[in-house]
Amino acid sequence: MRKTGALQVEVEMQIPFFDVDMMEIAWHGHYVKYLEVARCALLDRLDHNYLQMRDSGYGWPVIDLQIRYIRPLLFQQRVRVRADLVEWEHRLKLNYLISDAATGERLTRASTVQVAVDLASREMQLASPKVFIDAVERALACAR
Repeated sequence: MRKTGALQVEVEMQIPFFDVDMMEIAWHGHYVKYLEVARCALLDRLDHNYLQMRDSGYGWPVIDLQIRYIRPLLFQQRVRVRADLVEWEHRLKLNYLISDAATGERLTRASTVQVAVDLASREMQLASPKVFIDAVERALACAR
């Protein structure tokens, strides 16, 4: 089992027709989109989403993505996508769990790693910017 994060969000969604093949199974590449929906919800919870990241002078590209496909996602299936914040001081690491909304069955697990890049110099940062750390700490304080 993957590490549970200091902060979590969960979003529910239904697998749409345009994401599936003729066997009504979601194409594996669309899973990244589902993770992004949960990641954006988590960043909103931090009150430091992509627009605020950009406005603070930093981009946050994904530098690592890992996905373990356990069971297929099916057309019209309702799923929950949970994102867990597990690292934030030197990089942004999130763990994800996609599960069936009705049964709770684990369908997919994943993780992403993002790093801060100074938008002006295009240099990767070896530590997360203070503005981001402060946002995480505020959100953690509110969650307690």
